[in-house]
Amino acid sequence: MKEILSGNEAIARGAFEAGCRVACAYPGTPSTEILENTVNYKEIDSSWAPNEKVALEVAIGASFGGGRALATMKHVGVNVAADPLFTLSYTGVNGGLVLVTADDPEMHSSQNEQDNRNYAKFAKVPLLEPSDSQECKDFTRLAFELSEQYDTPVMLRTTTRISHSKSIVALGDRVTGLPEPKLVKNAAKLVMLPGNARVRHPLVEERIVRLGADGATMALNRLELRDPSIGIITSGVCYQYVREVLPHASTLKLGMVHPLPAALIREFAAKVAKLYVVEELDPFIEEQVKAMGIAVAGKDIFPICGELTPGRIRQVFAKAGVIPADQAAPQPETAAIPLPPRPPNMCPGCPHRGVFYALNQLKAYVTGDIGCYTLGFMPPLSAMDTCICMGASIGTATGVVKVVPEEERNKVVAVIGDSTFLHTGINGLMDMVYNNAPATLVILDNRITAMTGRQDNPASGFTLMNDPTNSIDFPLLCKSLGGKHIRTINPFDLEQTRTVLQEEMNRPEPSVIITNKPCVLVKREGVFQKGPVYTVEAEKCTSCRACLKIGCPAIEWRSGAGAKGKAYIDPLLCTGCDVCRQLCKFDAIGRSK
Repeated sequence: MKEILSGNEAIARGAFEAGCRVACAYPGTPSTEILENTVNYKEIDSSWAPNEKVALEVAIGASFGGGRALATMKHVGVNVAADPLFTLSYTGVNGGLVLVTADDPEMHSSQNEQDNRNYAKFAKVPLLEPSDSQECKDFTRLAFELSEQYDTPVMLRTTTRISHSKSIVALGDRVTGLPEPKLVKNAAKLVMLPGNARVRHPLVEERIVRLGADGATMALNRLELRDPSIGIITSGVCYQYVREVLPHASTLKLGMVHPLPAALIREFAAKVAKLYVVEELDPFIEEQVKAMGIAVAGKDIFPICGELTPGRIRQVFAKAGVIPADQAAPQPETAAIPLPPRPPNMCPGCPHRGVFYALNQLKAYVTGDIGCYTLGFMPPLSAMDTCICMGASIGTATGVVKVVPEEERNKVVAVIGDSTFLHTGINGLMDMVYNNAPATLVILDNRITAMTGRQDNPASGFTLMNDPTNSIDFPLLCKSLGGKHIRTINPFDLEQTRTVLQEEMNRPEPSVIITNKPCVLVKREGVFQKGPVYTVEAEKCTSCRACLKIGCPAIEWRSGAGAKGKAYIDPLLCTGCDVCRQLCKFDAIGRSK
């Protein structure tokens, strides 16, 4: 049977077919849909973890118990999971363990575009890179087999284009006959004290050498000999682009990009006149090929930043004289029909909007974090001054108040979402309270992991399997960390929000403010209740534009309605949050009749 699947759907299917028993993840674009699909296979225990480190550790435990296990995350998530990953390379596995890293060239939804092929080299573990959805499924199955054959975790790297593009996939059956999980004690292998680790390290080095040698005969690495005048070494989605742009060129398609199959690369290089490496981001393959003493062109002609596309590859090869210049006509920079700009924006009725409006009015110095609320940086709210990584807002605020003049300390406010606080923010608050840093923390609790598509977390009260579970009590959690000044507010009440923010900012001690309204897009019935729709009474509107300062997409400015124009509220977008009404000093906004 065949189906059209995205790369993420195919990875989930591959895990099912491979006999995977446990899948764990923290949601992060472009990897999120993998776990949202493994949950459809009841043979797999699928769960969201508070962060990527915990997700990998859960998979490690399942592997040590003898079951095949999958951990998935976006590229920056591997930074969080790196601590257990590097030691897991030493211990090896019992049941096969696959770690999916979904990289994001061009930063479609990320704060950086790091190349996680480097992690495989650094941790000395094999890394597979599929080029389409069929390979996503097949390579996932193969990764579990290689994991057990070579006693190693295996990384599977995708990129945004592979994760989200769809192609035809031939489905298979779930494997049978795998060993049943059971507890087997092997402390010398699994307890990484220095004495044991010294014994394991040489085995890691031998394993990576063996994998490199065996890679020359693995089917996932293959020579495709066509025109011998030009040879291209490539992998992942770039393979598809190369085949489109240069269908007659000889290619070495690498399915395992670490360790590289040196013998196969030398064989290929000897069969072509001119050799190129086409890869996104870092010159990962190129540098290793050059280290073999093989002349190759790569990042001297291809960009190191951003993703590659067929058009960009075509232009590079045209400039290099590989293809005629008339085949690389640049794409038009603008659409034939002018399109209005659509900057990212918080949803109508977002509970974060009033908080950032108040922070802007109070001229706060806001240390931000990763989530929908990062859009508080955008005008007209313009109320975020830093954003580094998940959970960094609290530690950043603590650091800022340590160095700025005393009269400016009361301006510093950290903002963080509920899921991000549970991800890596708890330790930051613990440190803030422990070291008595006089900053204010705002936990924006919208009861869901909203930015990546409304996934549950330990504060939402439900698991990935949709089972009711414990829900974190944020005031109680903050109190247990030593917080003495903890307040809960309704973020739709602008006066209360501004008053409480001002009072806590003036407090010369650490303080915590928790908002208590859900995301408007929460899919669980009964969590969000839409209020009455609001409207603008045109005769009362003075064209002051105060309502536009919150940047709500439901509010339009209609220039034809009066000499200066009038505000208009789209009834299809309005959620009845009441924030705009509170901004209007002329009572021009009210509930629709």
